[in-house]
Amino acid sequence: MSNRTIRIAELVQRELGAYLHTRYQHEAVAITVAGVQVAADLKTGKIFFSIFGSDETVDDRFRWLRKKRAEIRRELAQRIQIKHAPDWIFLMDETMERGNKVLDILDQIENAAKHRSAETEEEPK
Repeated sequence: MSNRTIRIAELVQRELGAYLHTRYQHEAVAITVAGVQVAADLKTGKIFFSIFGSDETVDDRFRWLRKKRAEIRRELAQRIQIKHAPDWIFLMDETMERGNKVLDILDQIENAAKHRSAETEEEPK
């Protein structure tokens, strides 16, 4: 990515987060703009959201975001002065879930190692 696309991605992330949390305080309380990727031609981009809460809350908030997609595109076009407003694709950021799975696996390995160590110490010599 070029410096320009990186700067635009950072600006979109900052402006969208500010917009959601000022315009939709109640609806966006559990929503975080986790990242933004913009294509080199600036015609398309991906916005990654992290949504905290139960599975039902996550699904509800993500559906709400998709309904607001046109409004969000217009608002970003007004806030960010570029020639063409990119067509945004909304995606869920799953790094937190993957990280939690890795931590669970590491805990299981650690517990298994402790269990084996305790068994070895109990054996008569």
